Amino acid sequence: MIERFVLDTSLFTNPDVFSHFGPTTEEAVRVFVEVAARSRAEFYMPSSVYGELTKMKHLGDLAADFEALVRIRSPRRYSLMIPSEILYEFIDEVRLRVDRGLRIAEELTKEAGGATTAEDVGRLVNRLRSRYREALRRGILDSREDADVLLLAYELDGTVVSGDEGLQKWADKVGILIANSRHFRAILERLAG
Repeated sequence: MIERFVLDTSLFTNPDVFSHFGPTTEEAVRVFVEVAARSRAEFYMPSSVYGELTKMKHLGDLAADFEALVRIRSPRRYSLMIPSEILYEFIDEVRLRVDRGLRIAEELTKEAGGATTAEDVGRLVNRLRSRYREALRRGILDSREDADVLLLAYELDGTVVSGDEGLQKWADKVGILIANSRHFRAILERLAG
């Protein structure tokens, strides 16, 4: 059976991840294409994710090589069936996170009452933004692109390759295989055997 990998942008945009392929995004994409072309595997990337990647990083001459190797396609959103329990878990998770965000806002609002300068208020606003973002976004599917990776991997019975904690967590909940993106180059080299 041929391995099918569904790639997320973090493979090429997160420095902790792409550095395993090269020091820059461009070098990482070039090395990925070389190593992946030798492996016995198929590679997919949702078109929304590819669009995100090309907006963030200019692939230049590598775009054609990348597109020749990686199949760019969206999941079949209108015909794909997913377990309803996943929707219920997602709703519970969002509700929990909204409550956590409200508690953070309440706590910092109380502290703001003691703020005496605009500088103090500015520091509190920055803390609020940081803690609120952490409470609401870390470890959850927080974009359509993440959902597309998850759904395409589910549809293809593929393996998610991402450095995104939330995407990995939800892929695991659905029963999708996950490849540690930091080990992905070594995985591909073994598949090239």
